[in-house]
Amino acid sequence: MASANTMALRVPRPSPKLWLLLILLVVGGILALFEARDPRLPGPVPRDDAGEPDYYLEGVSLTRFDASGTPYQRLDTPRLVHTPEDDVTRTQTPVARLHDNQGRIWFSHSDTGILGPGGKHLILEGNARLNSPGEGWQLDTEVLHVDTDTGHAWSDTPALLQQPPQYVRGERFDAWINENRMRLTDNVRGFHPPEGQEEQAP
Repeated sequence: MASANTMALRVPRPSPKLWLLLILLVVGGILALFEARDPRLPGPVPRDDAGEPDYYLEGVSLTRFDASGTPYQRLDTPRLVHTPEDDVTRTQTPVARLHDNQGRIWFSHSDTGILGPGGKHLILEGNARLNSPGEGWQLDTEVLHVDTDTGHAWSDTPALLQQPPQYVRGERFDAWINENRMRLTDNVRGFHPPEGQEEQAP
């Protein structure tokens, strides 16, 4: 009776070094996939009539200080774009805080804003509003200019100044925030009810 020799084949087990290499390859592939999907990558560079910007920032809070280190102007905006051609900074839905000489804060906001060279001239455009501290006066106009060095705010577009229930309309508005003084001129008309009279719509 003939006998047959049998031979068993054994596959060698991977070494620990090979396992480590495989794990590193898998982890590297996952990290590369996450990197490709990173939502923090910058979007397209914004364009403007004044030329290509040299920088733009998102979620910005900009504060200016005087010579003694005291803050006197703050501007918050979700997007800020600076163009070097005219040295102008354009903002979206800005909220400005202007500090007067007595430390009080005047609030203003609008749909868009332009900060001139050196940050000295602020223009708020579209539904511009200025709120005075303390007294509750509120100004509404389309375009509001602010000289941040002198504290002079003005508008050459029709303005509504109100402290309910009283209100006044005019074609031009001026405010000197360091003197706590406001003025409406040209075609001024308003409503100042006697005490107890019902409020009218402005």
